[in-house]
Amino acid sequence: MAEPDITALLQAASNGRPEAMEALFAAVYDRLRALARRHLRAERPDHTLGPTGLVHEAFLKLVDTRSVTWEGQAHFFRVAAQAMRRILVDHARRRSAAKRGRAFEVSLPPELPAPGAEAFDEILAVDDALSRLGVQDERAARLVELRYFGGMSVEECAKVLEISPATAKRDWAFARGWLQQALQ
Repeated sequence: MAEPDITALLQAASNGRPEAMEALFAAVYDRLRALARRHLRAERPDHTLGPTGLVHEAFLKLVDTRSVTWEGQAHFFRVAAQAMRRILVDHARRRSAAKRGRAFEVSLPPELPAPGAEAFDEILAVDDALSRLGVQDERAARLVELRYFGGMSVEECAKVLEISPATAKRDWAFARGWLQQALQ
């Protein structure tokens, strides 16, 4: 069975075709759910935000952006990673409101771990630092967003950002160093 053309489905959905929206959801659901599971795998079993909820909430944010002209599959997954980031950060803010002022240290190893149940403060710190990095180097900030919140490899990020893998690796090295300094 041939893989669906996500770019064509995005264009059809943008033109108001409800059947295209349903087909798009079916085509991207597994990939979005895998990303959501990666972020939430360390959560307690009775957590209110599960992978399914995160995927559905992110997808609702994506389809609610009617003014977006989708440039293709890479653009869609870049925006999906941003939506998941905002959802996770909002959730972390609500959960850690009572824990403000707690000291913590964040490190960004070459392969990032998924944020887990005890990482709400880390998510907030990374989000804040990432916003500051975006002012200095927007592409490096997007790369970190795709890796940390989107769960993508450097090679996948290069494809999404339409840069060479070597450039993505340089940006990743720069961003990791910058964020490590910013988070200390």
